[in-house]
Amino acid sequence: GGQWIMDVFFNMSSVQAAALDIGLLVILMFGLKTYVAINRGKHRVPSGDTSHLEFNRATRVQLNAVEDVPVLMVGIAVLAMLGMPAWYIHMAGWVLLVSRIAHAFGLASSSGQSIGRAVGTMGTALVYLAVAGALLVHAFTP
Repeated sequence: GGQWIMDVFFNMSSVQAAALDIGLLVILMFGLKTYVAINRGKHRVPSGDTSHLEFNRATRVQLNAVEDVPVLMVGIAVLAMLGMPAWYIHMAGWVLLVSRIAHAFGLASSSGQSIGRAVGTMGTALVYLAVAGALLVHAFTP
């Protein structure tokens, strides 16, 4: 069990690490898209109808992830191209994945404040800083 985790963190190439993490994030995005489709059918909301409050919250769950996940996936991919260590890429990818899952559950359960939304927002902000910082530093170093 434990050796597998060590292999994932330390024996993967940077590009393999990014592929794993981005693959998991793509699955998350597909899950959120499916969540919206299920809610559209459940509430019988026609396309373009913005009057249904519960369905609107379901779409916000997806759209909140759409705001952050794609740009950070690009950043993670570029970090891999720059040869950042696999552990750094995994930390960014996995913190983002857990943060976006927490945010989605928090927002899906309540339109108001929730611990899931707070954790998700803070975790996502940390990933933005970690990815942007590493990109800027490594743009000027070999």
